[in-house]
Amino acid sequence: MEMRTETYQGKTYEAYHGSPFDRGGADSYYGRGRDPHYYPNGSYNGEPVVELTKEELEAYMAGYEHNEYLRNFKDWG
Repeated sequence: MEMRTETYQGKTYEAYHGSPFDRGGADSYYGRGRDPHYYPNGSYNGEPVVELTKEELEAYMAGYEHNEYLRNFKDWG
């Protein structure tokens, strides 16, 4: 799994595929409501974690808000 980071509002978050930041951004991108979760082994590899720590919840919300700020939404055509 490729490890990468994203910085939003001065804070850097792990942004690997499936991370809380990534999942927040994906929920926003696809027009889904906020549903905090993540996949520690990559998106859809295993069961999602739905009981997040304070830091994980912060990362999920930052990912969601970052995508909302960018207005990068799926074009459903």
